[in-house]
Amino acid sequence: MAEHSAAPKVRVLHFVTGGFSGGATQVAVSLVKAAQEGPDVEPLLVLRKKMRTDPRRVQELIDQGLPVATVPGVSHLISILALVKLCKAFKPDVLVAHGFSEHLWGRYAGLIAKVPHLVHVEHNTKERYTTWRLMQSRWLAKRTDAIVGCSEGVKQSLLGMQLPAEKIIAIPNGIQLEPFAQAAQQPYADRAAQIVMVSRFAKQKDHATLLQALALLKHRGLTPQLMLAGKGKARYIEPLKRLCQQLGIEEQVRFLGLCRTVPQLLMSSKIAVLSTHYEGMPLSLLEGMAAGCAVIGSKVPGVQEVIEHGTTGILAEHANPIALADALQELLEKESFAQQLASNAMQVAWQEFSKQRMNERYNALFIKLVERDKF
Repeated sequence: MAEHSAAPKVRVLHFVTGGFSGGATQVAVSLVKAAQEGPDVEPLLVLRKKMRTDPRRVQELIDQGLPVATVPGVSHLISILALVKLCKAFKPDVLVAHGFSEHLWGRYAGLIAKVPHLVHVEHNTKERYTTWRLMQSRWLAKRTDAIVGCSEGVKQSLLGMQLPAEKIIAIPNGIQLEPFAQAAQQPYADRAAQIVMVSRFAKQKDHATLLQALALLKHRGLTPQLMLAGKGKARYIEPLKRLCQQLGIEEQVRFLGLCRTVPQLLMSSKIAVLSTHYEGMPLSLLEGMAAGCAVIGSKVPGVQEVIEHGTTGILAEHANPIALADALQELLEKESFAQQLASNAMQVAWQEFSKQRMNERYNALFIKLVERDKF
């Protein structure tokens, strides 16, 4: 009896910004890594180079064995033409365009190169859509097989943009849990009573409210240390450093820059905060939960879908220093309550927000799209 040959792998090209500062790139990298380890998908990661793209970060991915290519980002047209050339060489069955505005340029390239299936992944509940770019998104949506929101909140945002509802699905982001495997062995009572916020410094994030809340705590007699981990442009960081001086909290705040030991930092700390104006699915908050921290997030779309207020964390009113200070004070002074929140949050993170679960959902989507062509 003749043996049946294995089905050919689905070829999937992931196109995303090479800025490395947001969750879109992290998700794309994760999906490529997972595909390499599985039997069904042959991936290629294509990064759109920006002025701030660190070539060392790109080389790290290559050194890890990831299939990586880059296209120049000096103009949208040049990016599109370079991606068309890559598509014609790689011949993907599916092109996945991650994040704004790369999902526009990626799908234009996919159409020109006649890629059979296009997928748009939206990573935030709020983006810089002009009327013209929204029109482009709606035009491209008609020629796109699936539109993925990285949370239920993002899915609702996509529906509000009047994109075709029958194409929109939610696949929640997931995190790599292995770095937090020792979290349960780090007793909450033994951790430092310090606050950690892991986030890039950008207009989207609300570090200022957190600093103002820290100053309010100081007036109440509480002086916890605050660790700010993340990179960003000087125009965002320097005003925050000046604000620390104006508020008299500079000795309590450490700007760590790019931190390569985030899991260890979180697992040694009691509280993780994400003060933000909007999110898609906040990976840093999920990591805080997986690490066994008591978590606080701003009450905004994207965060509200992650935290169950009073059960897995606290939602503080958006851009409200008093509300955030009250939440921090409650966790600092009511350790048994904070410990229970942390325990609940860790359980939810490990059960619902693993990268494995996210990867399985994406792979199922890609395989479904390609198999649909057979019928």
